[in-house]
Amino acid sequence: MRCIVTGGAGFLGSHLAESLIVHGNEVVVIDDLFRGRWKNLEMLKGSPGYWKMKGDACSIEVLKEAAEKLGGVDVIYHLAAINGTKWFHEKANMVIDVNIRSTITAIQLANDEACRLVFTSSPEAFGDNQEMPLANGMSSVFSSPHLHQRHSYGASKYLGEILVQHAHRTKDLDTRIIRPFNVYGPRSPGNDYGQVVNIFLENIIAERQITVHDEGKQTRSFTWIDDAIEGIMLAGTLDRGVDGSLLSGGAWNIGMPKETSILELAKLIYEICEKEEKIIFGKGHPGDSNRRIPDISNTETQLGWYPMTELQQGLEKTLRSFQMV
Repeated sequence: MRCIVTGGAGFLGSHLAESLIVHGNEVVVIDDLFRGRWKNLEMLKGSPGYWKMKGDACSIEVLKEAAEKLGGVDVIYHLAAINGTKWFHEKANMVIDVNIRSTITAIQLANDEACRLVFTSSPEAFGDNQEMPLANGMSSVFSSPHLHQRHSYGASKYLGEILVQHAHRTKDLDTRIIRPFNVYGPRSPGNDYGQVVNIFLENIIAERQITVHDEGKQTRSFTWIDDAIEGIMLAGTLDRGVDGSLLSGGAWNIGMPKETSILELAKLIYEICEKEEKIIFGKGHPGDSNRRIPDISNTETQLGWYPMTELQQGLEKTLRSFQMV
């Protein structure tokens, strides 16, 4: 298949591009390198059927150039977005602008090329919904913007889903929506604008203290990168569900259906790293969710996907990747 991956030099995107090439697909990666890094794609250098382009995924000219390189497009994997909790508060305008405009552009190219579009949404699209597990058909609940800017990201993903569903209904586009839940593994950023697993790992390895927000009772569903990529690829490559169902217009949660508290995560990483605990408790980000766990029932029945990697096993693999650098 001929594939475009927007945001392809980032954490998820680089792993997806690598897997697509390994499975015999042609891939053009587009990234403006705001958060992505070409070094994440070093393993693909010289691979047949692989191209990289530095460019803005909000630009239809950039996406059209990528399509020309491929001689047409079969699937657009749209991952480009501004992620990272600190950005949601510090640059809410940029988060909303990039996330919405890049999605509109991806839809435009999918319409022009009559190709499949896989939109990477997020569990943040459910907002503050306290009902668990999170599932299709549930309402999105967003707190007042007077309180904080957290939902600049989640609301942009919610609107992205609206745009994608609207394109499916009015343009008959073959669209699919995926929501990865706290994916972790090698190449995930571990700085202040990164993800919690690698933030903890980097600091613990360096024997610096880590900060657990509030009392660390908030829970997340942590999903190993290879498991997540398998689910994302299935959403893009299957013509019909493994149960025979139509997939166009569908949405699937890609996540481990088990909850782990942030304090439990911190203690487990200390144990794996064989380091003395140096945990301090600090104030969390405004609007942080108390719980987050996915309902993956339709992901299992339609995509035939279930995450196989337990948290400890995935953390040990991530630690080894740090030690190899």
